[in-house]
Amino acid sequence: MAAWKCPKCGREFQREEQQHYCVKPKTVDEYIAAQEERVRPRLEALRSLLRETLPEAEERISWSMPTFWKGQNLIHFAAAKKHVGLYPGGEATAVFAEELKDLDVSKGSIRLPYDRELPKELIRRVARWCWEQYAK
Repeated sequence: MAAWKCPKCGREFQREEQQHYCVKPKTVDEYIAAQEERVRPRLEALRSLLRETLPEAEERISWSMPTFWKGQNLIHFAAAKKHVGLYPGGEATAVFAEELKDLDVSKGSIRLPYDRELPKELIRRVARWCWEQYAK
């Protein structure tokens, strides 16, 4: 039996105040606005960095996450409880494995903890690599 029912959408969850999307965001602005206030500056900083690095890419929502797209998905990012996830794909995390060794990484995902500075140059290199590999 569910412990909590969202008063906005009526969905039931095991945990009280479970974070979820009552309505899936249609834009990156909507996605960021729906996040906790403490998380928004980090998301905006990452978005800005990716915009600077991939100026020809289109921003869109894909897989319910902010995505930079050019003919196909290039790179995603998303908020989580303790980190912002950056999702360049498994090939990218393998190519940059040595540079990512001090971060929490699994196939295709890089976890950027809220309590550490963003590794801006590394993010730029990964994003440029994604552009070179996947942009159409």
